[in-house]
Amino acid sequence: MSSEDLERLNLLDVVMNQGIRALSRTELERLHSLLEQKDYSHDAKAEKSKKKLLKKISVAIYDHNEKHGNSFKTS
Repeated sequence: MSSEDLERLNLLDVVMNQGIRALSRTELERLHSLLEQKDYSHDAKAEKSKKKLLKKISVAIYDHNEKHGNSFKTS
């Protein structure tokens, strides 16, 4: 198992046990990236779950930006 697989599993474990809000913005972005890279095409149910979780992560990142301010704003 690669270090990225372990990192992905650790972040998913936090989400499952404590909820998506327990992750920082950086952790959310990292989990999003790791999940996008992971291929679940061999398992339709897993692929569907991946897509749902990616949407939830995107919403959580957006909410985090709204609450704490987006560091990428230029104005």
